[in-house]
Parts: sequence; C-alpha cells; structure tokens
Amino acid sequence: MQMIQLVGGFQLSQALYVVAKLDIATQLDDGPKTVADLAAACGAQPEPLGRLIRTLAPVGVFRHLPDGTVETTPLGATLSANGADSARAATLFWMETHYLPFSELLHNVRTGETAATHYFGQPFFDWIVKDAELVELLSGAMANVTGGLRAGMFEGYRLPRGAVVADIGGASGSVLVRLLENEPDRRGIVFDVPEVVPDARRHLEQQGLTDRIDVVAGDFFESVPPADVYVLSYILHDWDDDRCRRILGSIEAAAEPGARLVVVEGIVPDGDEPHLTKSIDLVMLAMQGGKERSAGEFEQLLSSAGFALDRIVATPSPFSFLEATLRA
Repeated sequence: MQMIQLVGGFQLSQALYVVAKLDIATQLDDGPKTVADLAAACGAQPEPLGRLIRTLAPVGVFRHLPDGTVETTPLGATLSANGADSARAATLFWMETHYLPFSELLHNVRTGETAATHYFGQPFFDWIVKDAELVELLSGAMANVTGGLRAGMFEGYRLPRGAVVADIGGASGSVLVRLLENEPDRRGIVFDVPEVVPDARRHLEQQGLTDRIDVVAGDFFESVPPADVYVLSYILHDWDDDRCRRILGSIEAAAEPGARLVVVEGIVPDGDEPHLTKSIDLVMLAMQGGKERSAGEFEQLLSSAGFALDRIVATPSPFSFLEATLRA
C-alpha cells in the first residue's frame, strides 16, 4: 500500500494543482464554507469538487466540520494567494511547466538529455522566456520561495561590505529587496534577461526602491555589471559545473580582486537523511541539467573559478549563505 501511494503521487499533485488554479484555499481565508458555496465561487461542479476535497482531507489539506462545511488546515492555507508563506504561485508554476516534461524522465536517465529539452524541443529557460505569462509566473514562484521556504533566513544576516550589490539572475528582485531593506546606504542592481526586466521594474516600483536599485538586462553567460558584492541566489543549482564557471567567469571579468560573492543555495547533507535539496536535485536533473551540491562540491567549484570560499552561514531554512572572495 505504501508503494502504491508513492506511485500514485501524480494524482495528489494534480489535485493540489486544481485547488491552486481554482483558488479554493483563498476562498476559505475568511472561514469555512459549504462545498456548494465553494463550487459556485470557483466555477466548479459541487460533486467532483467535494470528492477532491475528501481525497485531500486525509493528507492534511482540508478539514470537514460537523456542520457540513469545510475549512483549510494550516497546511492547506499555504495554497491561498494571501500570506507570506503562500505556495500557490510555486504550485501553479511547477504544474504548468514541470509536470508534463517529467513524463520524459526515463529518456533523461537513459540518454543524459534533460527531460525538459526532449519534451519542449529546446532548453527549459529558452521556452519559458517566450511566454510573458510564464515569465510572470516564474517571478511569482521565486517570490514564494523567498517568502516561504526561505522564511527567517534573512533575519540577522548582513551582506559583506561593499557599496554596490548586484543580484545576478535576480528575477523580480525579491531577494535583493530583503537583503537591502536595512541597508539604506547601499545601492543595488537587479540583473536578468530582457524578458524578466519589466516584472522586476514593477516589483521595485511597488517597493518604492527604484531610486537606489537599478534594473539591468543582459546574459550572465556573456557579461555582468561591475559591483562590489555579487549575489547568486538559487542560480548555480540550475547549471552544470562548466556553465557555472561561465557565470562566475563573467563576474570575475567585471569585478576587482577582493570583490565578494554571496551564493544562496541549499547544501546537500551527507547520508540518507531527508533534505529539500535531495528532491530538488531531481528537478534539476529533469528540467535544467543542473544539480544540487554538497559543501565540498561548492568549495571546489568556486575555487576552480578563482574564488576562495570564506564561510558558510547556515539559516533556519533549508538554504545557506556561502560567502567567497575573488582572488587577486
């Protein structure tokens, strides 16, 4: 039975996607409702919606109440669009961009070609940036990661010294905003591909930070802007070692010796203990051809690109800050 439940995991992920897409959890933010009222509000049919909710209740997403209404549990509430720990955008992004390519995982393991490249006929990010709605969904998913999975990781952390901080591959700028929110004397740069720039500008306007954070478009495999501190937040895991060295090489070319690098990533622990990085590594294998890395692998990668690893700062989240210095 345990194996059958594991194999049937795709059914559960699709059910959760329906909850996110119909915005059912958001409808329950104000309190319990009947299935009929939820169906009317979300544009669904009561009978199949009730069965879906009944399936998700035993796994802790919904709770049936004695008066015939249903409510979300704290776990289910993370699929609401509201709240700092919302996972709704990330759920939509994964299910609308990752779910079908994963059907080619067998091809991936047999041939080494990523499942996504085989499925889409082109690399994943090349496919994403052609659709403005998917780019916006990607930015929302990254903001979910910052607000949810990374909750608490920025508290008490301060960047290395430096007047200008460049977030390379910074998407909407959500990470840089967190890092600079108590650093009024520093300037920032959000650097990403041209297709992402409009969303980053919108986000920074909403935060009132356009006066000290610039948005620059470009390709980090080719060049990056000059800065004193560089941030690579959840970037290196997307790529294999050779392409990571190209990104780090762009930083080396733009920076002065002694410039600081802050890598924000999960670190794979030794042994068989559960850890987020071990499940995300499968995503990297199938979608990007990247990988999650151990502390030793990060040190070796950074050293091979001209950076000395200074320290690793663990956080309450599954992520860590790896600080390094560009060698002379």
